[in-house]
Amino acid sequence: MRPYVLTGGRARPRQRLAVETLLETVDDGTELPVTASRQERMLYRMCRHRLSVAESAAHLGLSVSVVTILACDLIDAGYLITRSQVPKAQLPDVHILQEVLDGLRRQLSA
Repeated sequence: MRPYVLTGGRARPRQRLAVETLLETVDDGTELPVTASRQERMLYRMCRHRLSVAESAAHLGLSVSVVTILACDLIDAGYLITRSQVPKAQLPDVHILQEVLDGLRRQLSA
């Protein structure tokens, strides 16, 4: 099926989602309406176990842009929520590393 058919002719999502954005199903017991597409249903089911946009696209065999549009539709309708990406660890200060290295050298030379 052509991507424009899956997205209702839209080429851009309503909001920006990074490929690493985590998608999760809202756990309030509601089901998707009968008008939801097969791809939306599959995405909804997969997101019961938190997945990133990229992982969802890979599992569905669809492009990231198509999955982003479908996910935005489900987010706007209240069926999915986003979780921010896992924060990257902060790098330690270079001066602290130098002090540790100097301390270790002193210990080993003593």
